Amino acid sequence: MTITVAELFEKMPAAFIPEKAVGVDATIQFKFTGEQAGDWFVIIKDGKLTVTKGVHPTPKLTLAAAGTDAVKVLTGEMDGMQAFMQGKLRLTGDMSLAMKLISMFKIK
Repeated sequence: MTITVAELFEKMPAAFIPEKAVGVDATIQFKFTGEQAGDWFVIIKDGKLTVTKGVHPTPKLTLAAAGTDAVKVLTGEMDGMQAFMQGKLRLTGDMSLAMKLISMFKIK
């Protein structure tokens, strides 16, 4: 059974690894298109993660993709760098944060 974008964001706090986010103070905006269109943002600060549905006015990083492709990247089914190079994943903002992001979560 394939996980949906909404389910992924519901489970995100449980997959967060606080010790991998030491010193991180960032807001990441996720913009999804297609069947699973929607906007979410994640705030990582003081070793804590909060997930909110909606648009943040000043994210440090914005990740845009088709919802189905984003789920594949965020669950490890698709390589994030490969998705970026193929234009399936678009990033705007702090690219070094993008590189750290995957290491901050347990991916099955």
